Parts: sequence; C-alpha cells; structure tokens
Amino acid sequence: MIATALAMPVLALAQSAALPQGTAPVAASGPQADASADSPQSASEAAALDKSFEDRQQVLNQRTDDNNYQFAVAQHNCYSRFFVNHCLNRARDAMRTVQADIRKEQLALDAEQRVQRARERDERTALRRAQNEAEAPQRAAEDARNEQAYQEKQRQHALDQAQRNAEAPQRTANAQAYEEKQRQHALDQAQRNAEAPQRAANAQAYEGKQRQHALDQAQHGVAPAQAAANQQANDQKQSDYQRQLEEARQQGAQKATERQQKQENFERKQADAAQHKLDVEARQKQAAEKAEQKRQDALKQQQQEEQQKQQQEQQ
Repeated sequence: MIATALAMPVLALAQSAALPQGTAPVAASGPQADASADSPQSASEAAALDKSFEDRQQVLNQRTDDNNYQFAVAQHNCYSRFFVNHCLNRARDAMRTVQADIRKEQLALDAEQRVQRARERDERTALRRAQNEAEAPQRAAEDARNEQAYQEKQRQHALDQAQRNAEAPQRTANAQAYEEKQRQHALDQAQRNAEAPQRAANAQAYEGKQRQHALDQAQHGVAPAQAAANQQANDQKQSDYQRQLEEARQQGAQKATERQQKQENFERKQADAAQHKLDVEARQKQAAEKAEQKRQDALKQQQQEEQQKQQQEQQ
C-alpha cells in the first residue's frame, strides 16, 4: 500500500506530461504523408515546420528532464519507506513507462525530420536541375558564339599568315634592293669624296684659264665689249655648271631621304608583323586557357552531380 501510494504521483505526472499542451501531432503515415512529401513547400511553410520541430524537441527534452527529476525524487522518498525495494521498482517502472512514451515520440519526430530534410534536399536538387536546364540554351549559345569567334580568328590568322607568306619573297627582294641601293649610295659617296680634290683642282685650273684668257684678250687688243661678252658667256657657263651641281646635290639628298623613308617603312612593317604575331599568340593562348577553364568547370559540375547522386543513393 505504501509503495502503491508512492508510485501514484509518479504515474500521474507521467500521464500528465505524456500529452503536453502545444505538442505537434505525430507525422502522418500512408498516402497523406506521401502526398505532403511530394508537394513543394514555400519558404514560410518550411520555416514554420522547422519551428514546430524545435518546439516539439524542446517539449520532449523537458519531459525527459521532468521524468528523471521525478524518478530521483521518488528514489529519495523510497528510502524512508519500509518496503524500499518494492518502492524503487515501482518508481523505476513508472519512469520507464514515461521514458518509452518519450522515446516513441522522439523516434516519430526524428522520422519526420528526416523526411523533411530529404524533401528539402530533393527540392534543392530539382531547383538546381531546372536552373541548369533553363540556362543550358544560353550556355550553348554562348559557347557557340565563342567557338564561332575563335574559328573566325583562326581563319583570319590563317589568311594573314598566308598573305605574309605570299609577300615574303617581295619583302626579301625589297630588302635586298634597299641594301643594294645603300651599297651603291656608299660607293657613290666614296667616289665623290675621292673626286673632290680633282674637282677642286679642275675649278682652280678653270679659274686660272679664265684669268689667262683675260690677259690674252688684253694683249691681242680685243675690244672691251667683246671681252665683256666673252666674260658674260663664261660666267653663264660657270653658272650653269654650278646650277647643275646644285641640282645633282638636291637629287642626291632627295634620293637619300626617300631611301631613309623606305627603310623606316620597312622597319615599321617588320615591327607591325612582330606585334601581330604576338597578338595572335596571345589570343591563341587566351582561347586555350578559356577552353581549359570550360573543361575544368564541366568536370567539376559532373563531379558535383555524381556526388549528389551518390548521397541520394546512400540516403
């Protein structure tokens, strides 16, 4: 009787804690559970469901703490009774009964949470798959545009290379002609420099002849008018000679300027060709890096999908 009276408060407390106020119902099973699992959830519904799981878990934790506390109190009170062992057994049975109910509800809550996590994971996977499928045409179009641009650049590069190869003999001939002109110019300049003393001697001899001619005219009694005319004719010849020399010097300077311009044009074309080659190599390298990056992204995406598939199979 004493043990029975002692166990009654524990049973009453366990029964009152078995259905706490505000506890969410156990997850439905059968067609209703399958239908709820297949229907998509909004963010607010998912948050509310997570809050419900939290509240229910807190209630179960509180019930567990209360059950343990009541069992400890019952144990303490049993030691003041006559039938101590019988009292402890009754208290332990009451504690285990409540513990079994809590365990049953805990298992049901865990099962609901697993179902909810699986549904959220499936929804995320479906969302990612739908997003990938929606973006697939855009990615394909972008890849096609990139491939077309790359092929166009390759064709243009091939045309430029063919044109350069076709112009290579002409460039070689131009370079050889320019070098030949340079050598000829150097020879002409050396010849002019070598002839400079002779020209100076010729000019000095001519002036001497002019003076001697004037003396001869004076000795032979040539009229001053005739001497002046002769002098004017000689001056004209000398002027024509100097003019021809000046024209020859100007033509030489003009040709030297033209040769310098041709040399500069040739060097500029060479520099442009070298820069174009560097640009083409840079574009080819960039295209190769982009293709490699695309391949790495595709491989990474495939690995992620395989990992997700393995995780789904494991669960």
